[in-house]
Amino acid sequence: MLAAIVRTVWLVLATAIVSVAWADTVTVIVTDAAGNAVTDAVVAFYDGKTAASNPNATGKIVQKNKMFNPKITVVQTGTNISFPNEDSFRHHVYSFSPAKKFELKLYSGVPTNPLPFEQAGVVTLGCNIHDSMLGYIYIVDTPFFAKTDDKGRAVLKLSDGLYSYQVWSPGVNKPATEQKVKIDGATEVKVSIP
Repeated sequence: MLAAIVRTVWLVLATAIVSVAWADTVTVIVTDAAGNAVTDAVVAFYDGKTAASNPNATGKIVQKNKMFNPKITVVQTGTNISFPNEDSFRHHVYSFSPAKKFELKLYSGVPTNPLPFEQAGVVTLGCNIHDSMLGYIYIVDTPFFAKTDDKGRAVLKLSDGLYSYQVWSPGVNKPATEQKVKIDGATEVKVSIP
């Protein structure tokens, strides 16, 4: 029995080491037309063979101080998102976006069921009570995605191979034109968006 456990542990460790050895660091730098870093831009890479959906994934967008937190949420298709309201007053969260139309009528606390986000695309969030509240959910059909930091950088781990990628930022109606890149070792990709 102990020998079987030891073999299993070694197999798991060996698989993890091999997986890490095949993963390369890909750094994406996103700037605007003036060369300024773009914060919270969404970067998504596609290899054409990895499962697009993750039905077990969960997410959370909190309403606090009349804001959606985070303002930009990136999830994989199939993710269920809850919308807890931590303000002392009620919100009425909605979206008319084609990727997901929904309405959570006036509520406090946590709605009973999280909402599934099954279609890739941009979902713009609003509140019928507080017009200044604005948030976004960017749904991707790939497990390879990230948001840029305050320096416009996003870092992903990808295996060697050919990928296509897209970049999106609020204010851009659709993602930038899909580009292709070959990953073969550590790679830096620079993208300028309008």
